[in-house]
This record gives sequence, structure tokens and C-alpha cells, in this order.
Amino acid sequence: MAGKKTLLLSSLALLLPVADASAAVSPAANELFNVFGLPVTNSMVTSWVISILLIIGIRMMVGRPKMVPSKGQALVESLLCFVRDTTSPIVGKKAFRMTLPVILGLFFYILIQNWSGLLPGVGSVGMGYAGEDGHFHVTEPWIRPANADWNGTIALAAVTMIAWLFIVLKSDGPAVLIKDLFGNKADKKEVGKTMWMALWPIFLIVGVIEVVSILIRPLTLSVRLFGNIYGGESLLHQTGFIFPFYFLELIVGFVQPLVFILLFSVYVGLICNHGDGEEHH
Repeated sequence: MAGKKTLLLSSLALLLPVADASAAVSPAANELFNVFGLPVTNSMVTSWVISILLIIGIRMMVGRPKMVPSKGQALVESLLCFVRDTTSPIVGKKAFRMTLPVILGLFFYILIQNWSGLLPGVGSVGMGYAGEDGHFHVTEPWIRPANADWNGTIALAAVTMIAWLFIVLKSDGPAVLIKDLFGNKADKKEVGKTMWMALWPIFLIVGVIEVVSILIRPLTLSVRLFGNIYGGESLLHQTGFIFPFYFLELIVGFVQPLVFILLFSVYVGLICNHGDGEEHH
């Protein structure tokens, strides 16, 4: 009956993402239950489950690494090499050893979370109502992609920037960071002492602008990821998961973690990468 909430547990919904879940996707995640007064949402539970499955899946694919790799080990190694070779020239040799685990963790976590939104049942199993059009409209899904919840992406971005600060301070120290932000980059011998002194206020102002840009990075990182994944989820639900859009979201799900780790690599490389063999003075 229209307007009355009922429970969707149809076997069909468990097999494929049905068009019945065509109701508009809520921007906010739904609370499933609470623990000591703290809400636990569907996106949080999905994130935990996918993370556990990711760890188990990689362990099962790789097992004990061998010189002659199995198909699963070869696939994981190929992805690792792709990420390593893509980000290594950006980060630079000095900080790369510390940065690589963070980059790999971010890439695989975001990738699998994004693609989890394409699995059958995600967003189409839960509480809702039967509309007059004869379709069941899910309004409170039990499963929601973690990156379709802004709370999840902003937490991810915050952790990323904390890791950035730790790597920069550990690799080059606070003096280099302050010099990169506020220091006079002009060559005193080339521009002359008068011009060099005149440039100091300009570089200080540029440093303040750079600090502001660093402070808003968690916002830009999180909004970009959330907007793309939430928009894709809404598009799929409104169009009934037709193949062209499904394939498009498959590509978007891969591109977004790539963009995320490239930006993170650039942030680290701007401070820590001064060219191979070049020490920062």
C-alpha cells in the first residue's frame, strides 16, 4: 500500500540491482542502530564489511608470495607496480618509502568502496514503500557505498592530510616546510640585494595563501570524491542501472582513487621532491 513502509527482502533484489529502487537517493546516510548513543549508519557498516572482505580477498589471492606468482598474486603485483610507477616520480625518492603504504591503502580502499556501489543489492534492499506505479521504492537502504556518504569521505580526507603532515615533517622537518611556504625563492645573486629584499613581503603573502589552500584540501578532496560517487549512485538508481551508465560508473570508480592518490602524491612531492640526488637547503 502506498505510503506504508514495508520490508523488501525479495530474492530478485538480492540478485540484481532492480529498477524498483528508483526513489531519489538521500544525500544523508541512514542510521541502522546506535552504540552507547553513537549512530551507526548503513555507509559505516558497508565500509567495515567491504574493508574486511578486501583484506580477506587479497590474502586469499596472494597467500604466501612465491617467485613464480599465482594468477591472484600476479594481479595484485600488477596493480601495485602500476600505482608505484605512477606516483614514484611525483613523490620523489626521499619520501617515497614512507608514502607508498599510504598511497596503496588509499587506492585500494577507495577503489573497492567505489565499486561496491555497483554490487547487486546496494541501495536496493531495505525499508520503503510500494508506490501506485506498482514498484517498490526503497527509502531507507541497508547498504550504502561508503564514499556516497560525505561523512566518510571527509574523514578519509582528514586522515590523508594528517598522513601528509607526518610524512613531510618526518622526511624534511618543520624548517623545510616553513621555508617552502614562506621562504624567499629568488636567487639573491641574480636579482640583486634590493630586489631580493623587496620580494620578501610578496613571498610571505604567497605563504599565507598556500596555508589557506592546505587547510581547505580536506574539503576539496572529500567533496570531489563524494560528489562523483553520490552522483553516480543517484544516476544509476534513476535510470534503472542500464548498461551504458553502469559501465561509466565502473570507469569513474577507477578514476577517482587514481585522482585522489595523484593529488596526495603532488602534495607530498611539492615539499619533499627536489629532484633526484638534490638536497634541500
